[in-house]
Amino acid sequence: MSTPPRFPFHGRAIARLFGFLLMLYSISFLPSLAVSLVYADGQAGIFAMSFAVTLAVGLLLWIVNYRQRHELSAREGFLVVALFWALLGGMGALPFIFGPHLDVTDAIFESVSGFTTAGVTVIVGLDQLPASILYHRQQINWLGGMGFVVLAVAILPLLGVGGMQLYRAEISGVAKEEKLTPRIAETARALWLIYVALTAACALAFWLAGMSAFDAVGHAYATLATGGFSTHDASFGHWDSPLIEAIAIVFMLAGGINFAIHFLVWRRRDALAYARDPEVRAFLLIFLGAALFIGLSLYLTGVYADATQAMRHGAFQVASILTNTGFGTATFAEWPLHIPLALVALSYVGGCAGSTAGGMKVLRIMLLAKSGLTQLFKLAHPRAVTVVKLGRRPVSDEIIQAVWGFYVLYLVTALLLTLGMMATGLDLVSAFGAVTATLNTLGPGLGEVAGNFASIDPAAKWLGIFAMLVGRLEVFTILVLLLPTYWRD
Repeated sequence: MSTPPRFPFHGRAIARLFGFLLMLYSISFLPSLAVSLVYADGQAGIFAMSFAVTLAVGLLLWIVNYRQRHELSAREGFLVVALFWALLGGMGALPFIFGPHLDVTDAIFESVSGFTTAGVTVIVGLDQLPASILYHRQQINWLGGMGFVVLAVAILPLLGVGGMQLYRAEISGVAKEEKLTPRIAETARALWLIYVALTAACALAFWLAGMSAFDAVGHAYATLATGGFSTHDASFGHWDSPLIEAIAIVFMLAGGINFAIHFLVWRRRDALAYARDPEVRAFLLIFLGAALFIGLSLYLTGVYADATQAMRHGAFQVASILTNTGFGTATFAEWPLHIPLALVALSYVGGCAGSTAGGMKVLRIMLLAKSGLTQLFKLAHPRAVTVVKLGRRPVSDEIIQAVWGFYVLYLVTALLLTLGMMATGLDLVSAFGAVTATLNTLGPGLGEVAGNFASIDPAAKWLGIFAMLVGRLEVFTILVLLLPTYWRD
């Protein structure tokens, strides 16, 4: 008689871990509660209830499974990461559900958008929302950004996700072991310190440039997280300030740089580490080239009659789209057609690996380009021995294959999601824009979703939720769970 297949995971140990993490996350409702009390906006009960529910669920999971202490495998890591990100989206939606603001679908959509730093919104009338609700939106952007940095720098390399092995010890000085170790905990603490320091510097700069303290903190949260949530419907157009926009560009680019490099600069006190990293150099060159192209296009097509204005808005929008932040000083979908197309292409490139930015990442685009050029060289010189290099370092065939696999899955996922969006009733441009906005964690889309997702069908919103999770968790982390063989011992 055959033995039935055994469930290959320590389910109760995972539940215990989730319980601890939820108890930890429940604390994040307290700042919003404090904001509600300070501004007397009547939302304190909502955040107290959200805190109590999250704490109670976490405490129950932890107590029931207290003795289940098993070391989790790399295979279980995929499940833990995917489920917890989805769980956070659900818990972060509680204030929207308990309050008289959004239905369940819209609340979860808004929350997942915040945690995945997509910056896509279903809310119209941000300027009229209570201060505590606005603060909650900005905070989940910030927490999601830091959560992904720790994930991308310390955990995904160990899972071998889409070529992220490149950021093991050889490049970043991080995570030398093949399992979760105290070394990773030490790294995570250092990353948090860097993240908090950059956020504080950004908030101070915004405040000195003319923002209120509330707006400065909220937009610093979203800027470093490259999240794109704003406290105003007009986003950065609300201030119409070149100085504030320049500050945002600097810190959006900082959020788009690999935090492992920030870590090295901080640890070694060596700012030249930025210049020595080939991905950072490529990222900044892409920004400069694209800003010049978009700025000139805006001027030559007559969108802005003044060249300085054209360059100002072009540089801001390129920084926002390249890092997938999604802030705006104008609606780029309304610009001449080749400009939105160029910006959408930039959103697929994204920022550096190990940053808070979305997209496929500059690192992978570099390796794809180098691999393609290597194949062309081999056609011209069949006997030549060639090696793909990143800087001076050769890249293994295993990593190249992983990058190509990631690229194919990313594009196929985008195509299938676009078909799904069209099946819900969206036209081609709107469906493509919706997928670009969610899968790349970009924020603004095209067509019907150029401003927000408020008017689209609930089924499209659930597709968008799935797309945001897939894009934020580097595709493989979610899609591997769909394989039947993953669930068999």
